Amino acid sequence: MSKKNTRNRTKYIFVVGGVMSGVGKGITVSSIGKILQARGFNVTAFKIDPYINVDAGTMNPTEHGEVFVLKDGYETDQDMGNYERFLGVELDRDNYMTTGLVYKSVIEKERNLEYRGRCVQVVPDIPREVIRRIKSSVAKHAADIAIIEIGGTVGEYENILFLEAVRMMKIENPADVITAIVSYVPTPSKVGEMKTKPTQHAVRTLNGTGIQPDIIVARADRPLDEKRKEKIATFCNVHTEDVISAPDVESIYQVPLNFEKDNLSDILLKKLGLSSRKRGLADWEKRVKRIRNAKETVKIGVVGKYFKTGDFVLSDAYISVIEALKHAACEIGKSLELTWIDSTDFEEKQSDLKTLKQYDGVLIPGGFGSRGIEGKIAAIRFCRENKIPYFGLCYGMQLAVVEYARNVLGIKDAHTVEADPKTKNPVVDIMPEQKENLRQKNYGATMRLGHYEAVLAPNSLAGKAYARKTVLERHRHRYEVNPEYVEQLKEAGLVFSATSPNGVLMEIAELPVKKHPFFLATQFHPEFQSSLIAPHPLFVAFLKASAGKKKQ
Repeated sequence: MSKKNTRNRTKYIFVVGGVMSGVGKGITVSSIGKILQARGFNVTAFKIDPYINVDAGTMNPTEHGEVFVLKDGYETDQDMGNYERFLGVELDRDNYMTTGLVYKSVIEKERNLEYRGRCVQVVPDIPREVIRRIKSSVAKHAADIAIIEIGGTVGEYENILFLEAVRMMKIENPADVITAIVSYVPTPSKVGEMKTKPTQHAVRTLNGTGIQPDIIVARADRPLDEKRKEKIATFCNVHTEDVISAPDVESIYQVPLNFEKDNLSDILLKKLGLSSRKRGLADWEKRVKRIRNAKETVKIGVVGKYFKTGDFVLSDAYISVIEALKHAACEIGKSLELTWIDSTDFEEKQSDLKTLKQYDGVLIPGGFGSRGIEGKIAAIRFCRENKIPYFGLCYGMQLAVVEYARNVLGIKDAHTVEADPKTKNPVVDIMPEQKENLRQKNYGATMRLGHYEAVLAPNSLAGKAYARKTVLERHRHRYEVNPEYVEQLKEAGLVFSATSPNGVLMEIAELPVKKHPFFLATQFHPEFQSSLIAPHPLFVAFLKASAGKKKQ
């Protein structure tokens, strides 16, 4: 094959984990993608989850973290959100796979005689299906470089077949495939010295699958010194410059810049046989500098129910909301102080609602089920009556409508049928097409999912924030504001400033600015379409209003 054709082939970077999970493979993939994108290459990112679940839609947020929804409605792992936020691209279902999805595909093909009657085996047929899916996605996105994250850590039984796919691809095209391992380098407090042995063991375990890493990303609470880099390089069979320091940072958006301090993009391009191009991270650096230099703080209280997991707080359940708030804070030049508030606390002690006055703004994110619902409704009422800027997302809009119906319209038993199926005043009801799904207990991927268009009222708070007539936003819900109550709610002063094109579905509810500084809630999830370079306009409007309350 000619040298020109070799250069035109897609290159693949696989990212695996070592020592322990949760050390930042998703941020590593996103950051590698960003620095290569900044060098002028068309980059796509791919996540492989080693779960039997076909998608992430039925996973519990307190165990797995947020379910991220793509534009085509596919429910995925939260790392897909990181890829989109860093790369500024919209990915689709072809960029995500699970063990369950791969096995399902292979079994369906076998049933359809696509294997022509031969014996279908775990190896090589499962790895081949993995490879087919990766290459199909890459072709669709016309990518120069594909970065693929394999969930879990090396040595786990669950991801061994995906590592086998990496090995097979490396054998097929050795010049086009490289592997990076993200490994934790601990500094035990009683020892006071960085220990490289866990990383050495992780790399040897990876070697046992037939894969030698090309890059070692060393995660630690501090930068690696040269001695530790040399030690890892010696015992893991790589060059010292191939050991990349990845210390803890105040903001994840510093990671691409830290990688470039170790010349990671140059190293990757050299290993992939690609010509070097000029760097283009100026806008990114400017935003990161703005985050660092922010002096004034905006205090936001997030009232939810997916925080507590044992003795710990799991903020990952709302990671897109958190990042969207950070993007907006950066946009207005403020630092962000977030406080997690469990809504059940307000049910146990109503007097605690007064603590909401200490925040510049309050946000209620999406959720499901009835636990903590009365606490959220009480918090919404307190924000409405005390002029505290309020931003509700999905369930946060539905409950805002319930609160308004109860306490302004005077319908005391108004409720959502999600929490009370027998309510006589279902101001929030299930969408007609969803009723059969619930009857048949068909819960997976059956909600209103993905992009839907909304038409904006021009002089509304939302219309001014967007400065557009229509928007496309991502949804994930089964319930809607009941059309039978819309006129009553409007007459009582609630404004529905965005609807579906046919006017049937209410997409945004708000109060006029003359009545409240900022009271707005969306049926969709705007947090899924925010990034550091392009913050979502509704989050920016919310933080501007919150900063305004702080000044007052």
